Amino acid sequence: MIAVGDYYFGKAPEILIRAACPLAGGAGCSYQEMCGLLSGGLMVMGALLGRVSISESDEAVQALGREFRERFRALAGHTQCQAIRDSLPEKDKRCEPIVVSTVRILLELLATQGVAPRA
Repeated sequence: MIAVGDYYFGKAPEILIRAACPLAGGAGCSYQEMCGLLSGGLMVMGALLGRVSISESDEAVQALGREFRERFRALAGHTQCQAIRDSLPEKDKRCEPIVVSTVRILLELLATQGVAPRA
């Protein structure tokens, strides 16, 4: 998901990269929580479209986040890291197909909101 951040920000802000680090492997590599792809994608989405004040509405980004989660779950079969890993063949870089497809989903959803990459 860092690559997606780079795509939209030119270079993902260091704070976003740092904040995403403990999400890998389902929160601290426990494999027991939400897949880092899903949580990382939601972070990128929030960084691009989230509100900065309580007086702003966050309904649009929340709806987009729900759609992202639903599409991710349809793709991966689960949202929990270990359940997803268990459904994939045990090999090096086993999550790679899910990574590629999840990035595509995120890019598609952001495009529907008119979010364009920085040149």
